[in-house]
Amino acid sequence: MVTATATVDGSSKPQGIARLWRRELPHYPTVGPRVAYLSIVVLTTILFYYQYYVISGVSDQVIATTGASFMFFVNINVVSALASAITSAVGGISDKIGRANIVTVGVFLCAVVCTFGFPYAHGKWSVAILYTLLGAIEGTVLVATPALVRDFSPQMGRASAMGFWTIGPVAGSLITSAVITNTIAHLGAWQDEYVISGVVGFCVFLVSLIWLRELSPQLRDQVMVSERDRALVEAKAKGIDVERALQRPFAQMLKGDIVGPALAISVFLIIYYTAVGFFPLFFQTVFGYSTSEANALGNWMWGFQAFALVAIGWSSDRLRVRKPFMLVGAVGAVITTLVFMDMARHQGTSFTAFAVVLSVLAITLGLTFAPWMAAFTETVERRNPALSATGLSIWGLLLRLVVTVSTFLLPYVVHSVTTVADYGTVAQAAAAGKDPSLTKAQNAIVKEVVANPGIVTKVESLANTYKAELATAAKIDPATQAALNANPNDTNAELKALGEISGANQAAVLQGAGIYLASPGPVATIGNIDPATQRALLANPADAAALAKAAGEVSAATHVSAAAAQAQVHALVSLPSQDLSFMVTTGAPVISAINQLVALSAVPTSATDYLTKYGTPLQDPKVQSTLELLQKVQTAQQRSQNEWQHYFWIAVAGEIVFIPLMFLMAGFWDPRKARREEEAHEAMIAEELAKLG
Repeated sequence: MVTATATVDGSSKPQGIARLWRRELPHYPTVGPRVAYLSIVVLTTILFYYQYYVISGVSDQVIATTGASFMFFVNINVVSALASAITSAVGGISDKIGRANIVTVGVFLCAVVCTFGFPYAHGKWSVAILYTLLGAIEGTVLVATPALVRDFSPQMGRASAMGFWTIGPVAGSLITSAVITNTIAHLGAWQDEYVISGVVGFCVFLVSLIWLRELSPQLRDQVMVSERDRALVEAKAKGIDVERALQRPFAQMLKGDIVGPALAISVFLIIYYTAVGFFPLFFQTVFGYSTSEANALGNWMWGFQAFALVAIGWSSDRLRVRKPFMLVGAVGAVITTLVFMDMARHQGTSFTAFAVVLSVLAITLGLTFAPWMAAFTETVERRNPALSATGLSIWGLLLRLVVTVSTFLLPYVVHSVTTVADYGTVAQAAAAGKDPSLTKAQNAIVKEVVANPGIVTKVESLANTYKAELATAAKIDPATQAALNANPNDTNAELKALGEISGANQAAVLQGAGIYLASPGPVATIGNIDPATQRALLANPADAAALAKAAGEVSAATHVSAAAAQAQVHALVSLPSQDLSFMVTTGAPVISAINQLVALSAVPTSATDYLTKYGTPLQDPKVQSTLELLQKVQTAQQRSQNEWQHYFWIAVAGEIVFIPLMFLMAGFWDPRKARREEEAHEAMIAEELAKLG
């Protein structure tokens, strides 16, 4: 049986099992319980972002195993971010129906998707649908969780609380990087990473279901500046008109001092979402890092940012100001991003150097974001404290829209990343000699060429130098060539080679070989004379014009003097007429073959060995296509460094845009003025409490 007790606003207090869905607190909690509730909110936020960021940490495996192109993968992120933007816009409904149940149900749904959805996602469309679902759930929580933090934190401690909450996205990134770094090499598939996150999700769901609470509408619809406001807030809660405060919510919140800063922080965080979504891919494709190494950089970045968020939030509350921290952080982010961009131009930049500069960048982001969250909720409260979630939903919508647009633009700004992402894994395997589609010999030649690109250049040079000789070798049967290689003086192999080169019958080959053995010089000479000139000499060996023309042709072909060329021609025409006739007419192909074979035998052994070792394997179509792919990926990698610079400039522009828009927010610059305002508020509280008795 369910029982109930009376609360401060006259409603019944749920007892028993009803506490699992009736979560409203009748009184503003004291410090201990409030810290506990805030801790649960942060825990759920960490979980959501951990689950949402897993896909970035295993992006290369997802692309490789699902058949998705990089463009498709980017569009998965775009659609998911758009779904998150839409649900962020409707997240303001938590002003009416409460926050805690939305968060608890969201934790449960994400756990189900991760545990029972992704393990069976082996195609690109199933991954797309599941990741879009995660995005839609995350968008709602993006609004509900900071709204809970705002409800449970007075303004004087707001930056600390918001810094605590902001650990959620950052710690989610850190946990994603740490878990993947330490488990990816030991697990069977990338889907196992989602199983881990899903099991953790069910554990957090139980914590949230049993212990997470929220303020009643009458309590949360007021502004809490300090702890001393608690009694006054509870007293005023008895007369708050909640329905009236919630009328026309977006009309009340769509103001310049809310929309401007919300847009400002959204573009400021482009570098953060680039780091979360694409830094693993960037370092893998541009700098050749492994999945573990790329995620290890994230460990450094998110670890420092988590520390900075809490430390800066505490400092902002101690000094009672937000804007000085935001300004210093924004300027520092611009400078640090520019330093990172310069380092990213050079392949020689070390892992340690990247770790240091990214850690500094993370600190500057924390220096800005924790005070901004506090200042933004205070600005929303300045308009209407009853519509905190509505104001946060505007921020959530703009943030996700900016993420959607910036993600969509990535492949159009960094054109080469598509090639590298689509073929990078295959290219890495081929370069290591481990391409499963190639034989052992094919893998060996590809690996050797990758290690020494000069092999291809040398083969091309030798092939060009001995082009005619290689054409001759191509006509010879491999068995015949093997016999000649074994014994260059093998007469039978030579005669067989002459027949294969010339296509003549055995009798013609024997006659031609006999002429060559008797007069090797004239046989070589006739090969340098044009066929028309040969026929003129055959018709009249004493034809002065034909003799002169033949000498000129020999001189041009062999680069000998005119006198030497004339001597060779005279030796040729001095042969018996039947031999000369054979060389010019029916035996011409055999004589040509003899000259070709002689030229082939004159090729240096080192050149033939080199061409045998590398030339033939490099003519293999599969080897050629693999090397072409490697060249394509290498060219894309070289271009991608400059193209990534263009994308990083967009992030720098966002950081610069943030600076002037931050001036629209509530808050003081001078700690002394902030303290005077606080003292005046304390005096007002004391006066009001005195009136209330």
